[in-house]
Amino acid sequence: MTLATLAALGLTLAMATARADEPAKDFSPAERALFMTDQFAKLRPPMTLRYQFRRSGSLEPAFDDKVTIALKPQASGKCCDASGEFLSGERKIELPPVEGASGNPVTLFFLEREIREMERLTKGKAAYFRKRIRMAVYKGAQQRDVTLRYRGKSVAGQEFTITPYVDDPNRPRFERLANKRYVFTLSDAVPGGIYAIRAQVADTANGAAASPLLAEELLIEGADSAPARAGT
Repeated sequence: MTLATLAALGLTLAMATARADEPAKDFSPAERALFMTDQFAKLRPPMTLRYQFRRSGSLEPAFDDKVTIALKPQASGKCCDASGEFLSGERKIELPPVEGASGNPVTLFFLEREIREMERLTKGKAAYFRKRIRMAVYKGAQQRDVTLRYRGKSVAGQEFTITPYVDDPNRPRFERLANKRYVFTLSDAVPGGIYAIRAQVADTANGAAASPLLAEELLIEGADSAPARAGT
């Protein structure tokens, strides 16, 4: 993955900078939380953020793998320059270092892989899927407060859920995957702010009780994979 590819995402930094001259109130809560918050402000590098990645579902073979984000101080001493390793072996995605990162790039990397997977499975265009995700974060994210388990303790968090393709006029071209849902779970109590990111496609052809057609989960080390509870 080249720097140009990351810039083309338009999901995080590109989305923010492209609209930087717009009134601050115009940014959605999801944009602010996911892409405009300094998620490394409290960290003291060098350190490595570790995540588990799991793929399951009936569409393709399941696998478990790992993701790491290594952080080191900038020349000024501030946090952080970041480098990532996303999956391993033949599944590994080559990632460039991100200098002067404040938002956790694991979100970028997860979404870039998701977009590539949508392109592979549907033969559609990556740019189109990027646009749908970008607009869903801006206009259509559902937000709720949640309680999470992290290293044996209850911590407060937030969830943002998007369904980029449900109302897509082009969904007949990829109907089987059109109900894909992304859930971003954030918490200030975990280093790097990202507790979990999940993507799931329901198997609507076999009814609501059927196992998912596709489910992918990125979970920070020390997190509980059980569903989050509504916040109190």
